[in-house]
This record gives sequence, C-alpha cells and structure tokens, in this order.
Amino acid sequence: MLTHLRPAIVLLCLMTVLTGVIYPLSLTGLLQIAVPRTANGSLVERDGKVVGSQLIGQVFTSERYFHGRPSAAGQNGYDAAASSGSNLGPLSRKLVDRVTSDVAGLKSQGIAIIPADAVTTSASGLDPDISPAHAAIQIERVARARGIAGERVQAIVSQVTALPDLGVFGEPRVNVLQLNLALDAALAPGAG
Repeated sequence: MLTHLRPAIVLLCLMTVLTGVIYPLSLTGLLQIAVPRTANGSLVERDGKVVGSQLIGQVFTSERYFHGRPSAAGQNGYDAAASSGSNLGPLSRKLVDRVTSDVAGLKSQGIAIIPADAVTTSASGLDPDISPAHAAIQIERVARARGIAGERVQAIVSQVTALPDLGVFGEPRVNVLQLNLALDAALAPGAG
C-alpha cells in the first residue's frame, strides 16, 4: 500500500509547492517589474495619502461630489470584503421596489431620462465607473452645491471621461474617484 500511496503524496506536495508557492511568487515578481502600479491595486494618492483605488468604487454622499452607481456589496455598499451582487432576479419584489424607489427619487429631482447605471448595481458591487450619461444627470446638482457654473463642471467631466479601450472595447466611462479629485483640484483656491 505504501508503494501506491507514496507517489500520490510526493505529487501532492510537489504540485502544492509549484502551484501554491512558486507560481504565485514568480507571477507577483514579474508583475511588480512589468506593471507595478496595477500590481499594487492602482492606488490613488492625494497629498501623499492614499485616498482610494481606481479599481474599487467608494461611497460619496455629499451633494458637492458625484455619486457612483448603487452597490449591493455589504451592508452600506462598496465593501470589498463582501464583493458580490445582490443575486436578486428581475422578478424579485425587493429589487423591483428598490429600483422603483430610486427612479422615483431621480424623477422628483426633475430628471426625465434615467441611465440604467443610476439605478442598477454592478455584478461585483464595487464598480468605480459610471456612464457619461449618469455623470451628466449629476452636473447640475454638483454645480449648485459648489456655487459654480454647470459648464465648468461639464468641462471637468469631459476631461476625465475615458473612451473605449483601443477605440472599440467597452463603453465610455467616468471614474467617480478621479472625477471628484479632479473637481476638487480644479476648484481649489489658487488653481488655474
């Protein structure tokens, strides 16, 4: 029996070391050399302090900032430890009630055309991007809260809008964290 068991144990140990230690460490080392910023989470710094990641959405509630899409990740949303969608199907009463409530709230603000990402969550619940249409419906609110012209806010939105990758892959998108940081920087005292 030992003659049959020994090769299996040796192979298990060998594959564990190979796939569980050597491969991950070599891939991590290679990525640290090739794309260190991405390998380290695409962290965004402001005044030498990490304020977020380009890859993970955050909750912004102030009227002075653009808000991301709804998040079903965790109790309060955007909880990376609870990354997942709500798993509510299209016939779920809870989902229908939430979306209906969100749509009614936006319509009460005078918004007639509501982009889908303004009322639906992403699959991970951590999506950091919104559509340009979702950003557009927030421009007036942000401009009013900051006491500036909507055209100035629109110009900042246009500056940070990312086009489809290679011109064809994906959709135009706006990273909410980058947008809010660009808004703060452009409107800071002394900013040109």
